[in-house]
Amino acid sequence: MTNLVTFDNQFLKKFINDEEYDNFQSTAQNAVEQLIDGSGAGGTETKWLNLPNDYDAEEFTRIQSVAKKIQNDSEVLIVIGIGGSYLGARAVIEYINGTNYNLTANRDGLPEIYFVGNTTSAAYQQEIINIIGDRDFSINVISKSGTTTEPAIAFRFFKKLAEQKYGDQAKDKIYVTTDSQKGALKEVAAKNDYETFVVPDRVGGRYSVLSAVGLLPISVSGIDIDKLYAGARLALGDFNVESDSVKYAITRNILYRQGFNIELFNGYEPRFQYIFEWLKQLFAESEGKNNRGIFPTAAIFTTDLHSIGQFIQEGRKIIFETVLNIKKSSMDEIIPSGDNVDQLAYLEGKNLSFITNGAMIGTINAHISAGVPNIKLDIEDDEARTLGYLIHFFETSAAISGYLNAINPFNQNGVEVYKTNMFKILGKPGY
Repeated sequence: MTNLVTFDNQFLKKFINDEEYDNFQSTAQNAVEQLIDGSGAGGTETKWLNLPNDYDAEEFTRIQSVAKKIQNDSEVLIVIGIGGSYLGARAVIEYINGTNYNLTANRDGLPEIYFVGNTTSAAYQQEIINIIGDRDFSINVISKSGTTTEPAIAFRFFKKLAEQKYGDQAKDKIYVTTDSQKGALKEVAAKNDYETFVVPDRVGGRYSVLSAVGLLPISVSGIDIDKLYAGARLALGDFNVESDSVKYAITRNILYRQGFNIELFNGYEPRFQYIFEWLKQLFAESEGKNNRGIFPTAAIFTTDLHSIGQFIQEGRKIIFETVLNIKKSSMDEIIPSGDNVDQLAYLEGKNLSFITNGAMIGTINAHISAGVPNIKLDIEDDEARTLGYLIHFFETSAAISGYLNAINPFNQNGVEVYKTNMFKILGKPGY
């Protein structure tokens, strides 16, 4: 096994014994087989599993070509989508390029990238329009149907903006990622001759980051999607009942049955923020049904140790933590010398990574001493290849976790309830 992401169970010994783990083995084996052969619940929606090996080569090359075009003719890319139509791309871009990507992008000859259509806030939308100003921009609108309220409204605004600026040439600045055969957005794209990419059949939104849904914005940001895919292929090759992604799925389900109903993802890098947002959607929509499931939430440490850290340490024991740890970062800093008024002389000459590791291990030990289980996932480095591995790792873990709870991890009927109520209030015909 390649193990670019390693499951570390050293902090679980007081919470889980070998017998508890062994009791899940046959169920886990069955879950893995069902996922691979598509015989489990929602098995028709599992094409994402083999995307790293099966993705359309022509479209992959075209994504890279269009990304270069956008880099050359646009200072800003507007990505329109909600849920899985934007979270994966934003997670990858901010993890690899940093949370301040938009402040440095133009300096590096890359477009700034802003995500809209994920809220109905007029203030936020106007903010983005003001940021564009009179600069050249392109649009990537992402929707399977084209009728999801938030992105459909945003597309109306930004399509109009493009048409006002570029006239008949606006069609060369708008890129559509949608269903291959049908849907409102497919019709609009055909009518206006927009370049179109495919949301693959049998791939749900939260599992779609390694398709055109995520790959086009990611490639525009300068990230090498070949490397991202290389890592995902390694993860697919490693996937079986003994893989660390399955061990992680089993462990979180043992803790769930012990009464730990909340999983707190945490890490010591701000760049994890949108990785965590993507994970929240991935696990909540995959598991939260039939009155079952672990509630996912997230924190950035050490920042949030000075707020919710108090509850974790001394509050109700309903939380377990999954700690993401980058073993080898491409960036580090040495603590400079000073006059020791701050009493930090003992740290002079040490790397910030040394401090971060001390904070992480100290926090884990503090929390487990208080009865809070900690799972540690070691990520080999912060390169694109390893991130591709991590994405596939979590996708398989979410699917297996769903099967271990005897639910369909690939539907999300509950999301439709708020929409139905909203449509009634807004007066949509038929509601």
